[in-house]
Amino acid sequence: MALHLDNHELLQNEQPFRALLSQPGVSEVLRLGSRFGFMAFHGGWLEEVTDDVASAAAERSGASFYAVLQGPDDQWHIPSHLVNPQESAPLNAFLEHVEVAVAIHGFGRPDLLRSVLLGGRNRELAEFVACRLIGYLPHYEVVHDILSIPPGLRGQHIRNPVNLPRRGGVQIELPPRIRGKSPMWTGFKGPGRVPHHEALIDGLAAVALDWCRLDDAV
Repeated sequence: MALHLDNHELLQNEQPFRALLSQPGVSEVLRLGSRFGFMAFHGGWLEEVTDDVASAAAERSGASFYAVLQGPDDQWHIPSHLVNPQESAPLNAFLEHVEVAVAIHGFGRPDLLRSVLLGGRNRELAEFVACRLIGYLPHYEVVHDILSIPPGLRGQHIRNPVNLPRRGGVQIELPPRIRGKSPMWTGFKGPGRVPHHEALIDGLAAVALDWCRLDDAV
Protein backbone atom coordinates (compact mmCIF):
# COMPACT_ATOMS: atom_id res chain seq x y z
CA MET A 1 0.00 0.00 0.00
CA ALA A 2 1.41 3.39 -1.02
CA LEU A 3 0.09 6.91 -0.67
CA HIS A 4 1.22 9.23 -3.47
CA LEU A 5 0.75 12.89 -2.54
CA ASP A 6 3.17 15.28 -4.27
CA ASN A 7 5.15 15.12 -7.51
CA HIS A 8 4.05 11.58 -8.29
CA GLU A 9 4.10 10.09 -11.76
CA LEU A 10 0.45 10.79 -12.60
CA LEU A 11 1.05 14.51 -12.23
CA GLN A 12 3.60 14.32 -15.04
CA ASN A 13 0.85 13.18 -17.39
CA GLU A 14 -0.82 15.73 -19.67
CA GLN A 15 -4.18 14.48 -18.37
CA PRO A 16 -3.55 13.48 -14.75
CA PHE A 17 -7.19 12.88 -13.86
CA ARG A 18 -7.72 10.57 -16.84
CA ALA A 19 -4.51 8.79 -15.83
CA LEU A 20 -5.86 8.34 -12.30
CA LEU A 21 -9.12 6.87 -13.58
CA SER A 22 -7.17 4.28 -15.55
CA GLN A 23 -5.36 2.96 -12.47
CA PRO A 24 -6.27 -0.46 -11.04
CA GLY A 25 -8.74 -0.22 -8.17
CA VAL A 26 -10.03 3.25 -9.14
CA SER A 27 -13.70 3.66 -10.06
CA GLU A 28 -16.30 6.38 -10.52
CA VAL A 29 -19.86 6.45 -9.17
CA LEU A 30 -22.62 8.64 -10.58
CA ARG A 31 -26.25 8.91 -9.45
CA LEU A 32 -28.32 11.76 -10.83
CA GLY A 33 -31.11 13.08 -8.65
CA SER A 34 -32.10 16.62 -7.77
CA ARG A 35 -30.28 19.76 -8.91
CA PHE A 36 -28.36 19.76 -5.62
CA GLY A 37 -25.25 17.59 -5.79
CA PHE A 38 -22.78 15.97 -3.41
CA MET A 39 -19.27 15.07 -4.55
CA ALA A 40 -16.36 13.08 -3.12
CA PHE A 41 -13.68 12.90 -5.80
CA HIS A 42 -10.96 12.06 -3.25
CA GLY A 43 -12.99 9.14 -1.92
CA GLY A 44 -12.31 5.53 -1.10
CA TRP A 45 -9.07 4.93 0.77
CA LEU A 46 -7.61 8.36 -0.05
CA GLU A 47 -9.69 10.70 2.15
CA GLU A 48 -11.53 7.99 4.00
CA VAL A 49 -15.28 8.12 4.66
CA THR A 50 -15.80 11.21 2.47
CA ASP A 51 -17.60 9.14 -0.16
CA ASP A 52 -19.84 7.56 2.49
CA VAL A 53 -20.81 11.00 3.82
CA ALA A 54 -21.61 12.31 0.34
CA SER A 55 -23.41 9.16 -0.80
CA ALA A 56 -25.58 8.82 2.31
CA ALA A 57 -26.50 12.52 2.34
CA ALA A 58 -27.50 12.29 -1.32
CA GLU A 59 -29.53 9.13 -0.73
CA ARG A 60 -31.43 10.65 2.20
CA SER A 61 -32.25 13.84 0.31
CA GLY A 62 -32.69 12.67 -3.27
CA ALA A 63 -29.67 14.73 -4.33
CA SER A 64 -27.22 13.86 -7.08
CA PHE A 65 -23.95 12.11 -6.24
CA TYR A 66 -20.54 11.74 -7.87
CA ALA A 67 -17.47 10.08 -6.41
CA VAL A 68 -14.08 8.71 -7.32
CA LEU A 69 -13.19 5.68 -5.21
CA GLN A 70 -9.60 4.55 -4.73
CA GLY A 71 -8.73 1.11 -3.43
CA PRO A 72 -6.50 -0.03 -0.55
CA ASP A 73 -3.35 -0.78 -2.55
CA ASP A 74 -2.38 2.64 -3.93
CA GLN A 75 -3.86 6.09 -3.44
CA TRP A 76 -3.01 9.00 -5.73
CA HIS A 77 -3.81 12.58 -4.74
CA ILE A 78 -4.78 14.70 -7.73
CA PRO A 79 -5.17 18.37 -6.70
CA SER A 80 -8.75 19.53 -7.08
CA HIS A 81 -8.01 22.01 -9.86
CA LEU A 82 -6.67 19.13 -11.99
CA VAL A 83 -9.86 17.05 -11.60
CA ASN A 84 -11.01 17.92 -15.09
CA PRO A 85 -14.56 17.12 -16.31
CA GLN A 86 -13.23 16.99 -19.87
CA GLU A 87 -11.40 13.82 -18.82
CA SER A 88 -14.46 12.11 -17.32
CA ALA A 89 -17.90 11.69 -18.88
CA PRO A 90 -19.57 10.91 -15.50
CA LEU A 91 -18.11 14.01 -13.83
CA ASN A 92 -19.13 16.15 -16.80
CA ALA A 93 -22.66 14.74 -16.68
CA PHE A 94 -22.88 15.49 -12.97
CA LEU A 95 -21.73 19.10 -13.39
CA GLU A 96 -24.10 19.65 -16.30
CA HIS A 97 -27.03 18.32 -14.26
CA VAL A 98 -26.67 20.13 -10.93
CA GLU A 99 -27.17 23.80 -10.11
CA VAL A 100 -24.99 23.75 -6.98
CA ALA A 101 -22.66 21.22 -5.40
CA VAL A 102 -21.10 20.36 -2.06
CA ALA A 103 -17.75 18.58 -2.24
CA ILE A 104 -16.73 16.49 0.78
CA HIS A 105 -13.03 16.32 1.65
CA GLY A 106 -10.99 15.16 4.61
CA PHE A 107 -8.08 16.91 6.29
CA GLY A 108 -6.02 16.47 9.42
CA ARG A 109 -4.43 19.31 11.40
CA PRO A 110 -3.80 19.10 15.14
CA ASP A 111 -4.91 22.72 15.63
CA LEU A 112 -8.25 22.14 13.90
CA LEU A 113 -9.46 18.83 15.30
CA ARG A 114 -12.97 20.17 15.98
CA SER A 115 -13.32 22.43 12.93
CA VAL A 116 -15.54 21.82 9.91
CA LEU A 117 -14.37 24.19 7.18
CA LEU A 118 -16.72 25.56 4.52
CA GLY A 119 -14.80 26.80 1.50
CA GLY A 120 -15.75 27.12 -2.16
CA ARG A 121 -16.74 30.18 -4.16
CA ASN A 122 -20.49 30.27 -3.42
CA ARG A 123 -20.31 32.12 -0.12
CA GLU A 124 -24.09 32.56 0.14
CA LEU A 125 -24.47 28.79 -0.01
CA ALA A 126 -21.65 28.39 2.54
CA GLU A 127 -23.61 30.51 5.00
CA PHE A 128 -26.77 28.53 4.19
CA VAL A 129 -24.91 25.27 4.94
CA ALA A 130 -23.37 26.64 8.13
CA CYS A 131 -26.69 27.80 9.54
CA ARG A 132 -28.07 24.27 9.25
CA LEU A 133 -25.03 22.25 10.25
CA ILE A 134 -24.47 24.17 13.48
CA GLY A 135 -27.58 22.62 15.02
CA TYR A 136 -26.50 19.09 14.09
CA LEU A 137 -22.85 19.43 15.16
CA PRO A 138 -22.74 20.97 18.65
CA HIS A 139 -19.29 19.48 19.31
CA TYR A 140 -17.70 21.23 16.32
CA GLU A 141 -16.93 24.72 15.12
CA VAL A 142 -18.48 25.21 11.68
CA VAL A 143 -16.22 27.79 10.02
CA HIS A 144 -17.67 29.69 7.06
CA ASP A 145 -15.66 32.91 7.24
CA ILE A 146 -13.32 32.35 4.30
CA LEU A 147 -10.50 34.36 5.89
CA SER A 148 -10.58 32.05 8.94
CA ILE A 149 -9.89 28.99 6.78
CA PRO A 150 -6.25 28.07 5.97
CA PRO A 151 -5.50 29.20 2.39
CA GLY A 152 -4.83 25.69 1.11
CA LEU A 153 -8.25 24.50 2.29
CA ARG A 154 -10.41 27.32 0.93
CA GLY A 155 -11.36 25.70 -2.38
CA GLN A 156 -11.21 28.95 -4.32
CA HIS A 157 -9.56 27.80 -7.55
CA ILE A 158 -11.83 28.54 -10.47
CA ARG A 159 -11.17 25.07 -11.95
CA ASN A 160 -11.99 23.22 -8.73
CA PRO A 161 -14.98 21.02 -9.74
CA VAL A 162 -17.08 22.29 -6.83
CA ASN A 163 -17.00 25.75 -8.41
CA LEU A 164 -18.02 24.57 -11.89
CA PRO A 165 -21.82 24.08 -11.57
CA ARG A 166 -23.91 26.96 -12.87
CA ARG A 167 -24.25 28.46 -9.38
CA GLY A 168 -21.02 27.17 -7.90
CA GLY A 169 -20.68 25.29 -4.66
CA VAL A 170 -19.15 24.71 -1.24
CA GLN A 171 -16.10 22.66 -0.33
CA ILE A 172 -16.42 21.01 3.08
CA GLU A 173 -13.24 19.88 4.84
CA LEU A 174 -13.83 17.33 7.60
CA PRO A 175 -11.40 16.50 10.43
CA PRO A 176 -10.73 12.84 11.34
CA ARG A 177 -12.96 12.88 14.45
CA ILE A 178 -16.20 13.54 12.59
CA ARG A 179 -15.31 10.80 10.10
CA GLY A 180 -14.83 8.23 12.87
CA LYS A 181 -11.05 8.19 12.29
CA SER A 182 -9.96 9.44 15.70
CA PRO A 183 -8.69 7.59 18.80
CA MET A 184 -11.76 8.84 20.65
CA TRP A 185 -13.79 6.22 18.75
CA THR A 186 -11.46 3.29 19.49
CA GLY A 187 -14.00 1.53 21.71
CA PHE A 188 -17.02 2.24 19.51
CA LYS A 189 -18.66 -1.01 18.45
CA GLY A 190 -21.76 0.33 16.73
CA PRO A 191 -24.27 -0.38 15.56
CA GLY A 192 -23.71 1.68 12.43
CA ARG A 193 -21.64 4.82 12.06
CA VAL A 194 -20.17 6.84 14.92
CA PRO A 195 -22.70 9.41 16.21
CA HIS A 196 -20.88 12.52 14.90
CA HIS A 197 -20.65 10.98 11.43
CA GLU A 198 -24.37 10.14 11.45
CA ALA A 199 -25.32 13.64 12.64
CA LEU A 200 -23.25 15.18 9.85
CA ILE A 201 -25.06 13.12 7.22
CA ASP A 202 -28.44 14.14 8.64
CA GLY A 203 -27.37 17.79 8.61
CA LEU A 204 -26.17 17.65 5.01
CA ALA A 205 -29.36 15.92 3.90
CA ALA A 206 -31.34 18.70 5.57
CA VAL A 207 -29.23 21.27 3.69
CA ALA A 208 -30.04 19.68 0.34
CA LEU A 209 -33.76 19.29 1.09
CA ASP A 210 -34.09 22.87 2.36
CA TRP A 211 -32.19 24.29 -0.62
CA CYS A 212 -34.38 22.43 -3.12
CA ARG A 213 -37.57 23.43 -1.34
CA LEU A 214 -36.61 27.11 -1.23
CA ASP A 215 -35.28 27.11 -4.78
CA ASP A 216 -38.51 25.58 -6.08
CA ALA A 217 -40.47 28.32 -4.31
CA VAL A 218 -38.62 31.11 -6.10
